[in-house]
Formats: sequence, structure tokens, C-alpha cells
Amino acid sequence: MKNFHVGVMTLAGAAALALTPSTAAQSVDVEQAVARDYDTHLEELFVHFHQNPELSFLETATAARMAAELRGAGLDVTEGLGGPGVVGVLRNGEGPLILLRADMDGLPVEEKSGLPYASTVTQTGRDGIEYPVMHACGHDVHITALVGTARRLAAMRDQWSGTLMFVVQPAEEVVGGAKAMLADGLYQRFGKPNYALAFHVTSLLPTGTVSAAEGIQYSSSDSIDIVVPGIGAHGAAPHMGRDPVYIGAQIVTALQSVVSREVMPLSPAVITVGSFQAGSKHNIISDRADLQLTVRSNDEAVRGQLLAAIERIAVNVGRAHGLPDELLPIVTHLHGTPVTRNDPALARRLNAAMAGAFGAEAVVPFEQTTMGAEDFAYFVEAEHGVPGYYFAVGGTAPETIEAAENGGPAVPSHHSPLFKIEPRGSVTLGTRAMIAAVLDLAPAK
Repeated sequence: MKNFHVGVMTLAGAAALALTPSTAAQSVDVEQAVARDYDTHLEELFVHFHQNPELSFLETATAARMAAELRGAGLDVTEGLGGPGVVGVLRNGEGPLILLRADMDGLPVEEKSGLPYASTVTQTGRDGIEYPVMHACGHDVHITALVGTARRLAAMRDQWSGTLMFVVQPAEEVVGGAKAMLADGLYQRFGKPNYALAFHVTSLLPTGTVSAAEGIQYSSSDSIDIVVPGIGAHGAAPHMGRDPVYIGAQIVTALQSVVSREVMPLSPAVITVGSFQAGSKHNIISDRADLQLTVRSNDEAVRGQLLAAIERIAVNVGRAHGLPDELLPIVTHLHGTPVTRNDPALARRLNAAMAGAFGAEAVVPFEQTTMGAEDFAYFVEAEHGVPGYYFAVGGTAPETIEAAENGGPAVPSHHSPLFKIEPRGSVTLGTRAMIAAVLDLAPAK
């Protein structure tokens, strides 16, 4: 995931977005109610989720707790969609069908945050290996806020009208959960939404702020494996074999030419080789090297260009170094997600709603500074015709960010073992922002 840049407020017509007396009163009422709910229920829930993270597609206990929480809020709940996914439906008369999504998986990271409620759990992954597990990306915030949103909107039925579809998604970290839920009939079974909403907490924005693009919010992401076969030999007699380490190194180097010499310079693109594994001893030329890549772009045509170039280069570098056809490198596309694009009209509308609810100064212009990715993109692919709004919620106290900017300790990034956010400000604003979006899109009849 997913980094954000804090900019200066430049929304056009900011004066027009000032709080009116009615929206101000409504916002205060919601703020107070959410604060009370955090103190009496959501804080304990957040700590529970943080201390009990689960790996992608293995979130069975998290899913069970989420199902119980949504049922307790009065929703009709279906479990086991796309694996451990959960869907809760709240019906409230005529009006739009709105999807509200939160992802729930943790990461195979050992937590070193120093928090009193830090995770100490381990879990055996789908590969059979036991890993330490941590909520190192804030998904505990997302699911806690989803519960808060459901509880509050269930108590506010006089202020909105329509149907809300609360989606508790597995496996965002392997960009597979959204696709799995759709393949399991999400839209066929529960209806195609009129709108789809989600947010991500970010440690790089101060609490009290939200940010959303009127277009690209996140890049595409693809995970690629390359197996480079070789012909084993003694390290002192390389001429008697074909060295997969050398061939793999040539592939790594050649791949960098794709971005620098094949993709148009104004089109962002990344090919990163994150893992290169080969060999077992100093004087043995192994018979295999394994490369793992992540590939990013902001355009589907460029994405296709990158993937095709990786295949072409890997195979032909192997061929250039004398590998026979039956031992040419094998390129496998494991999984990926398209570019996440906010619907421009919906983003303008809901950015204005956020400014109306929280004040214009709380809506920070979104600037893409990395090529993080997010599989929410599947819910709003063009083929579905569902307008989407994905926004960021600040997760770090402003004084902590200011101290870092003045030479103090850096704010830990997402996926770091040091990652932490300020839970109260993150959960409560995420909850209130989701509520503000629903009240704008589905006002009471």
C-alpha cells in the first residue's frame, strides 16, 4: 500500500463548502454519538482486532467476530462469501444501494511498535509456513469503523433511505479478496450497487483530515514469479553448466530497460525485483534461480506492455545464454489488480460533503507519491458500471507529523514492523466520514 502527501487546501469554491447551520448541527450530533460508541464499544473492538490479526484468506475468527457485530447492529448477515468474506445488509426503504467495504487481513510481519496492545500471534499460512502476524497496514481501523458505521446508521434510519451493503473483504494484501467475492456472486446475490465506498487509514496524514482524488487513487499491481532454470556444475568449471544466477542477474538488469526505454517517459511505471533466491554453497553452480517481481502502472495499456515485456525479456535472455528450449525461463502471473479510479463526479460531490461535515480545511488534496495498489478496483471496474469513491483518512497525530518534519523520529510507513496509528482519531473520523457519504447519497425521503 499506499502512501499519501499532505498538500495545501486548494478546493475550488471552498467558501461554498462552509458548514451550514443544519449540517453543522447534524455533524455535531454524529460526532458526539460516534465518540460515545468509541468509548463504550469500538475501542475494545479495535484492540481485539489489533491483537488478533489473521493472514489473507485465513481470517476466519475476524470474519466470525465481524458477522456477530453486524448482526448485533440489526443487519442481515451472510458469511463465507469468497472464502471468509462477510456481507451485512441494512434495508431502510426506497433509495440507492450503497456498498461500504472494509478489508480485514493482516500481514506476515513481526510487530515491533512497542504498543501495549501489540500483536504477538503467529499463524500458519496457506504455504504451510508459520509467520508472525501484524496489522501493519491499518485494516483493524477499517473493520472497526465499519462496525461503528453500521451501528450508527442503524440508529439513524430517519435520516437516510435506501439499502446499505456492508462488505467485509478478505485478502486485500494479496489483491485477491475483492475478485473472489465478486466471483462468488456478490452483485448477483445482493444487487449491483449504485455507489461503492471505502477508505484507507494512512500514517502519513494527520488525524482529522481526509483526502480523495477525482481520478486515479492507486496504481495497478501485479505479482510475477520467474523461474530461471540452469544446468548445474562445479563452481570451478562454469563452462560445463549454465549458471542461473548469472542469467537471472542479466534478466534483472534488462528489466530496468523496459521502464527507461520502452514506456513513454510521462507514463508512470515500476518493475521491482523484490526477491532473488538461488544456490546453496560457494562452489556449486545451481540448477535454478527464483525471482519475484512487483509491477505497477497507472494505465491498463502500459500494464499490458510491462507484463508482455517481462515475458519477452526473461525468455530471450535465457535463450541468449544458451539454455535449450525445454529449460527457458518460466514467467508466472500470480495475481494482480487494476488501477483504482474514483468516479470524478462522485469524488467532487463527496469531497464537498466531507468539507460540509468537517470543514473545508479537513479535506486535503490528494497527491500520488508512490505506486501503491488496492483491490477495491475490482468492485468499480468499468464492466460493472458502479461509481466508486475511495478516500484516505489521517492516522497520525499532527504533533507527531510536525516533529518528524522538524528532524524528529520518522513516521513509520505502512507494512513496517513499527507501524502504528492513533486509533481514536482514525476510527472515529473514518466512521463519521462513511456516515457523511451515506447521508449525502441517500437522504431521507
